[in-house]
Amino acid sequence: MCAVWHQPRGGSARPEPQQATAAVRRRQRHSLAPRPSPGDRSAGRPGSALREREAAVLPAGSDRPWLRARALPGAALCPGPAAKGRRGAAQPGAPAPGVRGPPSRPQITAAPPALPHPPRADSAPARQPLSRRQLPLVAAAARARMARQPRGFLQEASHQVVAGGSAGLVEICLMHPLDVVKTRFQIQRGKTDPTSYKSLGDCFRTIFQREGLLGFYKGILPPVLAETPKRAVKFFTFEQYKKLLGYVSLPPGLAFAVAGLGSGLTEAVVVNPFEVVKVTLQTNQSAFTEQPSSFVQAQQIIKTGGLGFQGLNKGLTATLGRHGVFNMVYFGFYFNVKNILPVNKDPNLEFLRKFGIGLVSGTIASIINIPFDVAKSRIQGPQPVPGEIKYRTCFKTMATVYKEEGFLALYKGLLPKIMRLGPGGAVMLLVYEYVYAWLQDTVNHK
Repeated sequence: MCAVWHQPRGGSARPEPQQATAAVRRRQRHSLAPRPSPGDRSAGRPGSALREREAAVLPAGSDRPWLRARALPGAALCPGPAAKGRRGAAQPGAPAPGVRGPPSRPQITAAPPALPHPPRADSAPARQPLSRRQLPLVAAAARARMARQPRGFLQEASHQVVAGGSAGLVEICLMHPLDVVKTRFQIQRGKTDPTSYKSLGDCFRTIFQREGLLGFYKGILPPVLAETPKRAVKFFTFEQYKKLLGYVSLPPGLAFAVAGLGSGLTEAVVVNPFEVVKVTLQTNQSAFTEQPSSFVQAQQIIKTGGLGFQGLNKGLTATLGRHGVFNMVYFGFYFNVKNILPVNKDPNLEFLRKFGIGLVSGTIASIINIPFDVAKSRIQGPQPVPGEIKYRTCFKTMATVYKEEGFLALYKGLLPKIMRLGPGGAVMLLVYEYVYAWLQDTVNHK
């Protein structure tokens, strides 16, 4: 209960007696009520000042006292004494019996207005104009931020295509002689074959004596023409599949392997016609100067077998298996191990780290996918009986080789394949990464 206090002259404060006269109460109300302005039309009306204060702070349409009390933040609401107690009972501040007076209203004391927030100590000062010495530094920082921003799709794709094509060209020029030796081992049909080789050294010696040094580069033109689009498709599709798999909740290791599988399948479709021409030229044991050119050989294949699975696209299923399995293991192993092993600050040690991981990746992938490679060489190479097709499909060819020649026959040519694709795989990845980084730096500096 809130009581109204009266301060008499020269005395201490004491509460107003319960039975006060009407004159004292009228004088108190007149002294406590705010003076209305001269232009106020509602001046002199009971409670007009209170209604003006409420209308200033309350939302429109708020015509209920309890809502008005809640709408005033920090307001002190003191209900009149007449609102409490039993009906008819005399309360402090209530009119005396027989005296008419205005009904008591709640006394609302609004909270003081909030002061503006002081300025923060850590607020940024006003910018000052840059000096001549600061301008080059600001420009270099802006170029660095632009370099970190994602580039356009066409620019990124062109970098991947050029870097992948360069990696394939370097790898094929260095490792093609081993590919010729591998193919010769894969097409021989046991010890009864008159063209069989006793060992890897015997194969190198025989080719050099019969066909000369250029015999190791038979069929190089189709790979050279195919390696730029082949490796470009290989690395470009790997990056794109890796981005697409980022939207799927897959572990990073599995995502690399699946992206490699997709890139290998896409690559196989592109390179299979070139592989048919290459294998046909590599199996020709005549002198280099006596064999037909790549274009003449391609025309002969199209003339005899057409463009279908009996001609320029024969062995497609085996090529899909060979490239798909190889790239799945190759990319999956390389990027997972590369992320696990710590990076060396020394550039030479970092180069050896990447080369070692690429070498192991190419070796493991070659061991796993060589049965598909043997089946591909048997299907695309010359048949045992001219005019009769013995090897048609991938898995049927594997079963025939296993049944007639044993399990180890599916791994013929493994040693030259490892000798080629082990270091060749490391060379491809290193050339791709360094050329791609060089292209990025060159474009960003421009």
